[in-house]
Amino acid sequence: MRKNSHNDEELLEQIQLNRDAAAFTTLYERYWEKLLTLAYIRLQSSADAQEVVQEVFLDIWKRAGNISLEYSFHTYISAALKYKILTLLAKRKAEQAKSSLIVQDEADASTEQWLSYQQLRQELEQTVQTLPEKCRLVFRLSREKGMSEKQIARTLNISIKTVEAHISKALKTLRTSLHHLHTFFLW
Repeated sequence: MRKNSHNDEELLEQIQLNRDAAAFTTLYERYWEKLLTLAYIRLQSSADAQEVVQEVFLDIWKRAGNISLEYSFHTYISAALKYKILTLLAKRKAEQAKSSLIVQDEADASTEQWLSYQQLRQELEQTVQTLPEKCRLVFRLSREKGMSEKQIARTLNISIKTVEAHISKALKTLRTSLHHLHTFFLW
């Protein structure tokens, strides 16, 4: 007798009793395309739709002995698909939530780094402001304008040794004033 002439419930019974692959194939061929279409409409992804439909049929094959139909096989397989889709959508939502938390954590870390940098710049500027005027000018020309010691000496009409002394004094003052930031730079 041909399997196509059997109804769904008879085919399921053959799978349950005999692990009948031909009966399973018949059910698969009857429902595959319908289920795939329904899954695609809900998931908007061919790959995800195929995956959930495959899982539905795999579960039917694995759990055939434990399946007890309260209504029709059609109702059973439709509900099974619905639950697989809901499970996948919940998984997606959880992954999106996790992903947005990671992005938020990165944004928080970036903001924290920016604030630390701003604080460092502010402390540096305050310390530079405490330097004597000539020393501060030499330091700014050296570090902010990128001028060489020779260029600074020529611009300010002072000796290179004086320029070196001012830079040394400025750096020593900065090191002393900002020593608490030493661990910041090591970290």
